[in-house]
Amino acid sequence: MAALVLGMAVLFVHAQSDLPGRSILKGAAVEYLFPEQVTVTAGKPSDVVLHFRIAQGLHINSHTPKDEFLIPTTFSIPDGTGVRLDKATYPAGEDFTLPLDPKNKLSVYTGEFVIEARMVAAAGNHLVEGQLHFQACDKNACMPPKTIAVAIDVIGK
Repeated sequence: MAALVLGMAVLFVHAQSDLPGRSILKGAAVEYLFPEQVTVTAGKPSDVVLHFRIAQGLHINSHTPKDEFLIPTTFSIPDGTGVRLDKATYPAGEDFTLPLDPKNKLSVYTGEFVIEARMVAAAGNHLVEGQLHFQACDKNACMPPKTIAVAIDVIGK
């Protein structure tokens, strides 16, 4: 299986995805949808539901991939923002098989998905740039791992 993944990694440099006229390396594989702003009780854990969309024809590993060498999807908030991530709850992944290895089931996200983030904010207005780390693939190849910004204006009252 490791050899298959290495072979796929080499392919991504030259591969074209199934999307017409679009290289797997172009365009946003995952985009953050909303919320742009939330108001929470200062100093108390508050649940915020973060919405994401994966580009058509692509998938990303779930937070709990089935093989240890696969890169899990993770959400984080950097220190020093006035907001702390207390806990993140991820959706269950969907089973997915690749044409090259139909016996091996992967745990992935496709389409839209949500992460429930429990945040603790200090009093005040905090422009937080959270981070979603993932690796996107199509059925033929994988892109390098990527981290996108998840900008949220968190108001602690």
